[in-house]
Amino acid sequence: MNDAGNSEAKTSIFNQSLEDNGSPLLADGAMGTMLHTRGVGFDQCFDELNITNPSLVADVHRAYIEAGADVIMTNTFGANRYRLAEHGLEDRVKEINQAGVELLKEVVCASSRDVVIAGDVGPLGVRLAPFGRVHPDQARQAFSEQIEALCASRVDLIIIETISDLVELVEAIKASRENCEFPIVASMTFTRDDRTLFGDTPEKVANTIHGAGADVIGINCSGGPAQILRILQKMRQVVPEARFSVMPNAGWPEQSGGRIMYPAGPDYFGTYAAAFRQAGACLIGGCCGTTPDHIAAMRVVLDSPPIEVQLHDERVASPIKTTAEDIDTLPSQLAQKISQGNFVITVEMNPPRGLSTHKLLAGASLLAEAGADSINVADSPMARMRMSPWAVCNLIQEKIDIETTLHFPTRGRNLLRVQGDLLAAHALGVRNIFVVMGDPTSIGDYPDAMDNYDLVPSGLIKLIKGGFNIGRDHAGAEIGQPTSFYVGGALNLHPQDTDREIKVLHRKVQAGVDFLLTQPVYQPQIASNLIAAYEAKYGPLEVPIIVGVLPLYGSRHAAFLHNEVPGISIPNDIHKRLEDAGKSAPQEGVQMAIELIEESHPWGSGVYIMPAFKRYDLVADIIEAFK
Repeated sequence: MNDAGNSEAKTSIFNQSLEDNGSPLLADGAMGTMLHTRGVGFDQCFDELNITNPSLVADVHRAYIEAGADVIMTNTFGANRYRLAEHGLEDRVKEINQAGVELLKEVVCASSRDVVIAGDVGPLGVRLAPFGRVHPDQARQAFSEQIEALCASRVDLIIIETISDLVELVEAIKASRENCEFPIVASMTFTRDDRTLFGDTPEKVANTIHGAGADVIGINCSGGPAQILRILQKMRQVVPEARFSVMPNAGWPEQSGGRIMYPAGPDYFGTYAAAFRQAGACLIGGCCGTTPDHIAAMRVVLDSPPIEVQLHDERVASPIKTTAEDIDTLPSQLAQKISQGNFVITVEMNPPRGLSTHKLLAGASLLAEAGADSINVADSPMARMRMSPWAVCNLIQEKIDIETTLHFPTRGRNLLRVQGDLLAAHALGVRNIFVVMGDPTSIGDYPDAMDNYDLVPSGLIKLIKGGFNIGRDHAGAEIGQPTSFYVGGALNLHPQDTDREIKVLHRKVQAGVDFLLTQPVYQPQIASNLIAAYEAKYGPLEVPIIVGVLPLYGSRHAAFLHNEVPGISIPNDIHKRLEDAGKSAPQEGVQMAIELIEESHPWGSGVYIMPAFKRYDLVADIIEAFK
């Protein structure tokens, strides 16, 4: 059979799968991940390897075919004029794309398997007007140049993938329709908030792609399988007659030792292959971080008789029955770790008083290396002027790659500022919010500064959980899309008025608080009494408690805290231990902190360490000793 006839036969196989809604076709996984593990740097042009190192690309294709993939994509993800220009290759679009197709054909022919060849078309890598200088008609011309080259080499279908701008995707679909008659898979990528980078909902994306004439609506990259399953279900609700493709990342990427790591393993993907089939996907594959092992695991599941999958998703009404919590649906790593039952360690850091952030970032780096799960960034502690915690959170998350928890006092903020600050925090990537009243300005640098507030902490918790997190402001007006904050509240386990503290705690629970951070605790066995008193009055307290630990630096430090800081009570035996330790008191304080953490472990979900005198090295010792 000649090339044209063979292509028609394979296209017929693909279309037949769409028409009879039979077993989904299995696509391959990540090309970039596999090339990188074979020594190709991210600064190199992966697409040029079709010409300069074809055997390396062929090895990856061959591995996916042997893993059982039915659909293999050409190594042409970035082979458009704009992306190739970054490497001085903009005049070789046709050559690189056709080399990619011919290379894959040779591998498929040698495999003796009936594999569908998909021309891979990625984003242009530029912004379209009005957010950039490239106009839609210019984008369509660039897509046409690449797609024409792929189709001239007789691919079996076109897969347009990892597009974040819906306008760009529509232009790519138009370019495909103008230059070939092959089936088109058009796939978008989504942020953690189930929106595109430009804020489009899954429902709008599905309607737009369907209306533009794509044969298959795709979801790829994004987060892990759980998020893509959730988005798939939303899309099917608005366009039930459409066909869908899903190709998730192997979870959200994390950096470790200078390498990018993906947490979701092959077995996890195998489970979700069954879920995707059950939810109606006709093409299933993998994106960043996935390997032939992931594809092989899905092959085993798709070759087995369909089974009913029991998966949980709280964010969308799902046709899939649910029995267990799906961690990937939670808004932050801190939320996920707590929900998984991990004992978390968070550490407080104060913003600098001036412009320099060198010491702060050095401390955050030390804590991250020691194993801290989150950095808590205080807001004007002791009512003293400091750098904005929003900026500090953003710097730490971008430069150190550790998640932060933003302290959010209600004192000194009216409703306008509260809501604007919440939007700013979300835009900067902050998802953990710790709501507190805040220190009165009378004790700080500017005692005459305004101290008014419109909301108490329980009111702000309610505003976030019952308003912003469902897409509405305090007045009930829509804010465009929901936020996804994980909200904490303060808890004093040694209050002067236990009844009042219990009532305040109950208001926070009713408002929907997700976790509680406590004042420093030095007698865990007594601290648990307040929890027992709460449960006796209101029932089980199911909110995770992160226990405050303030390592003592010496006897004078302990005396100050005991006598001058409300809510802190330090027993005599601790005072004596510090006195007896003498010059070794700081190390004794570390040991006592470790003991407190161990005593709190049975009833706490984690600890919130407040370093004394910025001794982050001592906190690192505590973390490493405990972990």
